Amino acid sequence: MSTQSANTYLRTKVMTASPEELRLMLLEGSIKFARQGIEGLDANNPEKTFSGFSQCRDIVFELLNTIRDDIDPELAQNARGLYSYLYRLVVEARFEKDRAKAESLVKLLEFERETWVMLMQQLAAERGTTPAAAPESQAAPTRGVISLQA
Repeated sequence: MSTQSANTYLRTKVMTASPEELRLMLLEGSIKFARQGIEGLDANNPEKTFSGFSQCRDIVFELLNTIRDDIDPELAQNARGLYSYLYRLVVEARFEKDRAKAESLVKLLEFERETWVMLMQQLAAERGTTPAAAPESQAAPTRGVISLQA
């Protein structure tokens, strides 16, 4: 597939996606770019490290800024706390070149993605619809203990 075809496909996918699917795409993008940052650290490639973590940071910032208070202010505040922590973690991982922090970031983002997919499935069941499958949602869930200590 050519770059132009891929861009057209992606543009169409974004323009036709529900708000829930858009958030899922952002979560998947943040995971992808955090992994690229880790690859850059492993390869001692400052450009790849910078690019991956910077793009992940931008997505996490967007996710943080799109949290709405109007439905459940307490839940929104808790989500803001999580995304603020993720933002700090990606910034620290990049500047400190800290692989452990970067791995914690990826684990938390994956957990958040898995939680979001479960929410989408619940909403689809309540609406009597079938949720659109995201590419990574085919993978087996990775359950485990998540620690918020860096």
